[in-house]
Amino acid sequence: MKNRIINVGVIGCGAISEAYFNASKKFASMKIVAVADMRPEAAKAAADKYGYRAMTVKALLSDPQIEAVLNLTIPAAHAKVNESILKAGKHAYTEKPFALDRVSGKRVMALAKKMKLQVGGAPDTFLGGSHQTCREMIDKGVIGKVTAGMALMLCHGHESWHPNPSFYYLKGGGPLFDMGPYYITALVNMLGPVKRVAAICNRAQDERIATSPALKGKKLPVKTDTHHSATLEFASGAVVTLVTSFDMWKGGGCFIELHGTKGSLRVPDPNCFGNEIMICKPGETDWKPTPITHGYTDNMRSIGLADMCRSLTDPATPARCGGDLVFHVLDVMCAVEESSKTGRHIKMQSTCARPAPLPRKAKL
Repeated sequence: MKNRIINVGVIGCGAISEAYFNASKKFASMKIVAVADMRPEAAKAAADKYGYRAMTVKALLSDPQIEAVLNLTIPAAHAKVNESILKAGKHAYTEKPFALDRVSGKRVMALAKKMKLQVGGAPDTFLGGSHQTCREMIDKGVIGKVTAGMALMLCHGHESWHPNPSFYYLKGGGPLFDMGPYYITALVNMLGPVKRVAAICNRAQDERIATSPALKGKKLPVKTDTHHSATLEFASGAVVTLVTSFDMWKGGGCFIELHGTKGSLRVPDPNCFGNEIMICKPGETDWKPTPITHGYTDNMRSIGLADMCRSLTDPATPARCGGDLVFHVLDVMCAVEESSKTGRHIKMQSTCARPAPLPRKAKL
């Protein structure tokens, strides 16, 4: 039945879950009905606050009324939990990153194909109003053919504020796997798939000291690189410098800049749905703001899941945050690490189509 509401269960009630719970109420294509967590008290608290059912993971996966499951577990568990969801006969949508390596990511993709189920995941911020406006501008040739760009995620890490920052410095953490998905996904949305990668990565320290109130003074082992400098060559011909770093006390003045044959575009923070867009055209000496033309500019976590639920009942347009996209982004991140280790350019093992643009007045 077209436009039917999809019942969704959630596994994982950690810090990011409230953003999903709050935004999900705004979408007609989905309804969160149950939550589960390895900490029963966390599931109960979420259930009591939002009116859901608190369940065990096993019970949630066994519930025939739940058709799709949102996976908000820690990154190291994403692939394993996605497999459990698919084996239970339910569609899976996961927080980023899709997996920590290509092997586990491919395993999830193969299982989804075998089970004839959808799999997809975050980030979905590129569906926000400012990023869809930038996408439309590029599609209309406002800055001409994009030839170059840079994408910068620069900070000093999360130990000064996060209540449990340890995993950010272990495998699957670091700025690349933590924040890279936002930047790479935004770039793929605007420019299409990546063709090859060259990179050098390192880390400033082998140990960090937490300064957040909850863990002040705790030593945090650093087991992953915390600075990545990569060059991404896109199939379209654009060449973009990507830097993700937890080793800088103060970052640069932009998030993403794209430069074309007819102008330059400053794309706002890809971790957000709104924020100001700037453009500079030939003959001009400074950046000027340009209006946002699309909706969904608030914190709309769940929009990608809502879009997937919409596609389950109306498959004319595939899910925009689908498996091919999230796996390709994973492939790019793995290629960054591989290039640094081997000293070689890495040709991408995967590709994907650009997600379909959202109409200006889209309703999900």
